[in-house]
Formats: sequence, C-alpha cells, structure tokens
Amino acid sequence: MTSRKNSEKYLGNSNLKAAGVHVDFTEEQVKEYLKCSKDPVYFIKKYIKIVSLDEGLVPFEMWDFQEDMIDKVHNNRFVIAKFPRQTGKSTTMISYLLHYVLFNQDVNVAILANKLATARELLYRLKLAYEYLPNWMQQGIVEWNKGSIELENGSKILASATSSSAVRGGSFNMIFLDEFAYVPEGVAEEFFSSVYPTISSGQTTKVLIVSTPKGMNMFYRFWTDALEGRNEYVPIEVHWSQVPGRDAEWKKQTIANTSEEQFAGEFDCDFIGSSATLISSYKLKCLAQRTPMYKNDEGLKIYNEPEKDHVYFIGVDVSRGQGKDFHAFTVIDVTEVPYKLVATYKNNQISPMVFPTPIVAVAKQYNNAYVMVEINDIGGQVADILHADMEYDNLMSTTIRGRKGQCLDGGFGRGGSQVGMRTTSAVKKLGCSNLKSLIEEDKLLIEDFDTITELTTFIAKRQSFEADAGHHDDLVMTLVLFAWVTTQPYFKELRDVDIRKSLYEDQLGQLEQDMTPFGIIDDGKDEGFEVDSEGQAWFSADDDNESNYGFI
Repeated sequence: MTSRKNSEKYLGNSNLKAAGVHVDFTEEQVKEYLKCSKDPVYFIKKYIKIVSLDEGLVPFEMWDFQEDMIDKVHNNRFVIAKFPRQTGKSTTMISYLLHYVLFNQDVNVAILANKLATARELLYRLKLAYEYLPNWMQQGIVEWNKGSIELENGSKILASATSSSAVRGGSFNMIFLDEFAYVPEGVAEEFFSSVYPTISSGQTTKVLIVSTPKGMNMFYRFWTDALEGRNEYVPIEVHWSQVPGRDAEWKKQTIANTSEEQFAGEFDCDFIGSSATLISSYKLKCLAQRTPMYKNDEGLKIYNEPEKDHVYFIGVDVSRGQGKDFHAFTVIDVTEVPYKLVATYKNNQISPMVFPTPIVAVAKQYNNAYVMVEINDIGGQVADILHADMEYDNLMSTTIRGRKGQCLDGGFGRGGSQVGMRTTSAVKKLGCSNLKSLIEEDKLLIEDFDTITELTTFIAKRQSFEADAGHHDDLVMTLVLFAWVTTQPYFKELRDVDIRKSLYEDQLGQLEQDMTPFGIIDDGKDEGFEVDSEGQAWFSADDDNESNYGFI
C-alpha cells in the first residue's frame, strides 16, 4: 500500500482514506475506475482480496458459478440462491455489495443474517476487502463501526440480525439476507411483512436471498414460487460437484464424517427436516402444497368448501395469546378415508377469550363439525366458553376409564365426562404414532404449507416429539389430537350418519324423560292417527284385516 500522511488516514489506519482527501487520478486510473464501475466481475477478480485458511491474504479467484451469480444479481432486482455449504456464497455476495456501495452514491445496504454475530462477521470481511483496495479507488471514510460503515459518497452499510425491526423506518436500496432458511419462521414472516413497503417503494430496490436449505420454511416457499414463476425472484442453484475438487470420493468421505441425512441437507440442498422428524423425510418431500381457495387476515385458510352430508372434525390447540405460540385449529373431512384437511386457522394475536368465536363460526359452516379442544392450561377456559356461554352442541368429551385411561365418549354430562381432552404423555404418544401412520400411508391428505412446514421441524425430543428450537408445532398438535381421536371406538360411530341419527334420537329420548317426570299426558286420541297437509287428523282401524281411514 502507498504510504499516507496522517491527515489522509482515517483514525490512524494507514489502509483507510479519510474523508475530504483529494486524489489526482491518472488517465489510466480513470479508465480503470470506469471499467470497474460497469463490470463487477472484473472489479472483484482484479481488486478483491480474501483471507485463505491455508495461504492468508490472497486474490479472490472466482469459480464459474460465482461469476454467474454476480451477473444475475447485477442485472436483476430480486434473486434467490440455493447453495451448498462451503461454496463461497457469502464471500461472493459481500464482494458485490462492496462494488455496489463504492460505485453508487447515496445508497443504503442492509446485511442481515440469522444471528447478529454472523451479520457483523460478513461486514468485517467486506471492510477487510475495502482496506486492501488501491488508495485512488477508495471513497473517504465517514463512519467505520462494528455494525455499520458510511462512505464519503453518501453510501451506507448496516449489519444486523434478521428481524421485523431490523430495517423498519429506513429506506434501503439493497437488502442481503444470508442463510435465510435458518431464520425462525415467525421472525421471517414478520420481517417480510415489515420490510415489504420498503422493498416495493423503489423501482431499482434489490433483494438478495442466499441460503442452504433447512426444512420447508419461508425460504422453501420463496424458492418454489420462484421456480414456478409465482414471484419476481430469479432462482440460482449450485450443485456441490460444481466446486473444483469435489467428486464421488469427496462425497463418500464427507458422508463418512457426517451422515447421509446431513449431506442431503447441507450439500445436496434437499428441503428436508431433521433426520429425527416424526414423519419420514421421504414422505415429507412428497407432500405437495397448494394455494388456498380463500384466506383472510385473521389466519383462516380454506382449501375445500363444506359439502352436504359430509362429516367434519375440528382439532383445537390453545395458546396464551401473548404473541408467541399460536391459537390454532384444523378442519378435517372425516366422511371417508383418506381423510382430508380442508381448512386451517392460526393466530397469535387474539385473546384466548375471543378464540371461541372463530371456532364456532367455522364449525357451523362445516355442518356443525365435531370439535375437540385440548384443555391443558388455558384451553379449559376456551372449552368452557364454547360449552356454557356459546352453547355449541357438538363438543367432544372424554372420560377416565380405569386402566384404559382417557377415552373418547358421547359426553352428555354423565359418568364423569369432561368437555375436551388433556394431552397426557400417553395420549401424545398414541396420537403421534397414529399420525405418522395416517400420513405415511396416505390416509390423511395435507396440502397446507404451514402445516407441512411444522411437520418438517416436529422432531424427537426427550422420549416424545415437539417443535425444533425456533419453530412452532401448534397446527401439528391439532393433528395429533385428531390422530388420537381416530383410535377411539366412538369415533367410528360419529362418522356413520345413520348411527349419529340414532345417537341423537337416543339423546332426545333421554331428554324427554328428564323433562316429563309426571309421565305422558293422554290427549284422548288413538295412537294410529295421521295429520294431513291441511292440518286435519285421521285415524286408522283394522277391520277383518282391512285398513279403514276415518276423519276426526
């Protein structure tokens, strides 16, 4: 590096030019500057230096797929890239970001990662590359901090963790999302709902999403939508074999040091969940999502409208409504096998006391569906409101029967029945086991993206199954309830229309007995009478095996 006077240095750093320092360009430097400004690949290959573990500071010698990535990012507003591990994807991107802020005035760039430390590490690598640029190519430094930098040309870079508040209130020309698949699902959704106005406000705003897959989450949704042309993102995919030195022997050795499952996710870029998922990875990959026919802002999604004479079941999972876990329910058509998920509801903003309202509204639409509420914790209050305040008739009940434990019953307020069901360890074990069978044997059809996403992160923990760290299992737990219910003998009776009519008549008969303690009042009319359409009553009598009808 050319030595600099102290007045030309930024805070004594001889590798950084201070703001306000005059530079006399040679004719050759002017030509080179213009060439670099127009061709980011040329600039990166000639001027960017990186730190190699083996060789220290070296020029960034780009591979073909990295050059292709730079070209696509440079010429498109929205890009999504699915890359294996250790392919230099982050280095490639920060090299382009450096070009972007260096050769554009007054632009704001956000480097966002799943962790703050990761984002700042990326910024550190960009700053290192900047320090080793020639003096005449640098912009003067206005600000040079751990989490941000500002150049003399007015361009700024911010490094932060991906969150709904990361770029709120700011105006950004480019947003780089690194390892977006590793951002918790709820955070990812909140982030995009927060930044979308910022993204869409400009005509040249860029969004760059780069990640190795990790389950069927928002990154998966964006990627599949890009492939199908349902969004504006240009998809870029790289196979591990495109990296020089990686061949069949390398794959064999890598698997030996890790596992088949890990290699499939990190290098084959398979959108599979954890190897410990309840549902097999093969089956998860076969589950196909589809767009709901209707959805609203409250969290309701409809995939199939109610059908006449069909029988529906609703499983309900209740949270505390504190903006963390979600209130959730699923509507399942149980008329015939395979059962079909036809609607879902997921909301973490409403109060538990308000939650019964959408439950009843949807249940009535679906032919007065049978409703099973999980009554652990605050769920008992929701069940009580449904039963006592809203007087919903088709609430399912359970009772404790000795060694059999908790069993589904007909309810009707007798024999120690309780409205709803407690998710004990025994119930959850049986429900999870049966849910696995239902899905893997195609006896339960699921096309809801959020439900499939939760299944990809519903993993074995402590002799049971629950959501992986940073994920939710609210919709899955409604399916666990349903799967348990299907193991109960009483469930078969509920699915049979004729039996349900018989049960209703028996219940009505019992009710009449309770309401008539003094017996039946004789009105003087013979039992064998009929009433015609005009309200006239007729009696019948047998006379020598002939039926005679007379007018009363």
